Amino acid sequence: VEAVHLIADGKAPRIPQPKEGATYEGIQKKENAEISWDQPAASLHNWIRGHDKVPGAWTTIDGQVVTFYGSSLFDASVPAGQELAIKGASRPGLVTKNGLVVFGNDGKMVLVRNLQFEDGKMIPASKYFSADETTTLELTEEEKKMAEDIR
Repeated sequence: VEAVHLIADGKAPRIPQPKEGATYEGIQKKENAEISWDQPAASLHNWIRGHDKVPGAWTTIDGQVVTFYGSSLFDASVPAGQELAIKGASRPGLVTKNGLVVFGNDGKMVLVRNLQFEDGKMIPASKYFSADETTTLELTEEEKKMAEDIR
């Protein structure tokens, strides 16, 4: 009761909590989640997974911010794929049928499954070079008639 009265009267002591020993980490911000490429593959994987889903680990590809999601360590021979220049990386990534393979400074690999662009569009990393392709829908005469009937 005494503590409540001290608070109500504005006379309760105010002791600031010391920062030493605190375990709270502030909310991660997107600008702090850029990937530093000068580290081993295990560290790259941990960085990408640690920022998955929010805020998302990112890098610059073709002058555009691209966010990486869904990484795993890739322990196999270097797969066949199309090279992709990544800003700051010592070696270009490889767009393969399974995703984007990136390399740590130890020569080991990380497989990234999904990429998200600045406009919010997310694609499987394996579709990076085919992301801009568009397909047109061709209707048969019967389907065209059905579409008119529906309208």
